[in-house]
Amino acid sequence: MASRATQYRTVQAASLDRRAEPRHPVQITRATARAHRKTPSDATLCDVSTYGCRILSPVEHPPGERLWLRLNGGMPLAATVIWCSEGRIGCRFDEVLPRETMRQFTLS
Repeated sequence: MASRATQYRTVQAASLDRRAEPRHPVQITRATARAHRKTPSDATLCDVSTYGCRILSPVEHPPGERLWLRLNGGMPLAATVIWCSEGRIGCRFDEVLPRETMRQFTLS
């Protein structure tokens, strides 16, 4: 039973998106994903934040797998697969992306 003090208090909706940084939509088709000792597979970068990204890839990568992502012809970035579903893969970068790199991806 609610007390008088809480009876009319407004409650904020629960946050469905628990990311620390917002993801920015991008469409970079010059990307590859490579697991340890495997050949790189083509991928498309769909969105990116300073902490992670979502890629499309024909190769399934299980959660917890370590990947090397080469995005837009740049240096490889180390990442960990957080989730994978129907060709979409959510990754967390090992190191925060530098501001210049984020700017490059979002302006491409």
